[in-house]
Amino acid sequence: MSEKPFGSFFLPGPTEVRPEVLAAMSRPMLAHRGKAFEDLFASCQSGLQAIFGTARPVYVGTCSATGFMEAGIRNARPGRVLALVNGQFSERFANIARACGREVDEVRVEYGGGFDLAHVRRALGIRDHALVTVVHSETSTGVLTDVHAVTALAHEHGAMCLIDGVTSVGAMRIDFDASELDYVLTGSQKGLALPPGLAFAVASQRYIDAAAQVEHRGLYFDLVEYERFIQKNQTPNTPAVSLLYALQVQMERILAEGVEARYRRHAAMRDATVKWVGEAARRLGIAMHVLAPEGQRSPTVTTIVLPAVISPKALVSAVAIRGITIGGGLGPLAESTYRIGHMGEHTLDGLGKCLCAVEGALMELTSNPAPSG
Repeated sequence: MSEKPFGSFFLPGPTEVRPEVLAAMSRPMLAHRGKAFEDLFASCQSGLQAIFGTARPVYVGTCSATGFMEAGIRNARPGRVLALVNGQFSERFANIARACGREVDEVRVEYGGGFDLAHVRRALGIRDHALVTVVHSETSTGVLTDVHAVTALAHEHGAMCLIDGVTSVGAMRIDFDASELDYVLTGSQKGLALPPGLAFAVASQRYIDAAAQVEHRGLYFDLVEYERFIQKNQTPNTPAVSLLYALQVQMERILAEGVEARYRRHAAMRDATVKWVGEAARRLGIAMHVLAPEGQRSPTVTTIVLPAVISPKALVSAVAIRGITIGGGLGPLAESTYRIGHMGEHTLDGLGKCLCAVEGALMELTSNPAPSG
């Protein structure tokens, strides 16, 4: 199978990784309890802290983001969880809380919908909750939630807020310290444009102080232990050294671009995609629209609703023939939507080529439609 050129992979994660970042992974191994590793680890912190908007240490785990989702639940103080559910990954967060033995209440809206903060406030007032879980950028729907406002509501009711930032961190401003957030996690393979296999999280001192009083918080994902080891620029468990080499190079690249410039680039790609959807629908004469409501659209992934006569699977396949990879819909949206990931190292020019390929595929399929389902 021939290798595709960089700039052809628009899946909503994992996203493309620059060749020089991949090349860094071929460096020799080193002892992870020695000074060379500690220097490597420390060199990554300034970039990670700039991305999260924090002076707190950024934990690095050799796991997927799901690991740090579970860690957020297991280390938090006991009590009920209020889960904000509007897509597949916010649903996953709620299910993780249940699997950790928590009683879970939900504020649930249809996939593709945004939350009414008045409903969240009302749910928080019905009974006491220790935690609120929320996804910042819901990868299945492309809906963006105001996690800063949700955190403020949680704090008003004595709860802490756990934020899944998997498709937001590295692509938009987080402001962990300024917004007094409690816990934010992400994975390596989305906005940070690294290979899968690392997870990152920041916890407030308030969260860690409470975690230190929690019994049975586990071993592998003990965040109090992460906090202790990070003071020595180490990890509690054997780290993926090769991935950390890649992280070091990518942090240098991100700082060279500038985090604010990076955020502007992602916002521009979102806006270009939204504009294209409307224009392409008119040109092709089809009922195609962006799922997420205006003002609540993610800078990293756009979920697009197709007319019933076009199969999303057929579209993804037709685009692949043109040398471009995009994503199908997830869960209940699988038969009606497709997704374009515009995150990481993608540019407006590269995105333009992707959208051109999608439009060409749509033109072909509208000439020879196949029913979905």
